[in-house]
Amino acid sequence: MKKLTLGFSPCPNDTYIFDAMVHHKVDTEGLEFKYFMADVEKLNERAFAEMPDITKLSFHAFLFLAGRYLLLDSGAALGFGTGPLVVSKYLAHFNELQGKVVAIPGVYTTANLLFSLAAGGNVVKKEMLFSEIENSILNGDVDAGVIIHESRFTYQQKGLHKLLDLGEYWERLTGLPVPLGGIAAHQRLDVETIAKINRIVRRSIEYANAQKGKLSDFVRCNAQEMDAAVMEKHINLYVNEFTLSLGQQGRTAVHEMFEQALSKGIIPKMPELIFADTWD
Repeated sequence: MKKLTLGFSPCPNDTYIFDAMVHHKVDTEGLEFKYFMADVEKLNERAFAEMPDITKLSFHAFLFLAGRYLLLDSGAALGFGTGPLVVSKYLAHFNELQGKVVAIPGVYTTANLLFSLAAGGNVVKKEMLFSEIENSILNGDVDAGVIIHESRFTYQQKGLHKLLDLGEYWERLTGLPVPLGGIAAHQRLDVETIAKINRIVRRSIEYANAQKGKLSDFVRCNAQEMDAAVMEKHINLYVNEFTLSLGQQGRTAVHEMFEQALSKGIIPKMPELIFADTWD
């Protein structure tokens, strides 16, 4: 059995996607996955070091890693109404952020990329773990923060309010779903193996979808004491039709993110290859 390294986050949408394949609940076509879990920015860092064979990573990080990794058709977090939020306790409007300190959940997160596109360069960014951002705002360590994952379901309960929905900003800018994170396979793997991986990821998602309404132990035990209702909301938001397959609209959205990054000077040129199933 061929063994491959696989990285993903402990967030419910990722554990939901990968549970069946890492625990052999579906046909893995002779592949076995040695997995590790980490925060999304740690996953990005490991991808830059080219450590994992397959990894979840931010699309912002993938802008720089296309050419070393190829994007799978299945497994992506992408959609409408799914974007990061900019929140604060005391500030009333997004245009008040100029010169203020804003927490971001990692330099190479898509949240930071979208925030940079929306805010420009006249803010002071403070990088921190995504789960620490809400309390940092409440404690007055930062003026505002860009929140992701389950924080979008809890920020109002903590006395914070929204300054800007970065997903809505992207949708107004492009008319496309916002690409947040994708599953990428390293080009050191052969074409046949990458095709197998994509089939297995899709099969794993289909298995999880067939169990809808029953949260697996794998999802529950990695959800950091998250309320079951929040877990369900998290999965329902980030696992959608684009997760099964990017489709043409999803691919157009990913390509548009590359175009936006190129026009802003974030990347020097467009990569020759982005999608795994165009590689032969």
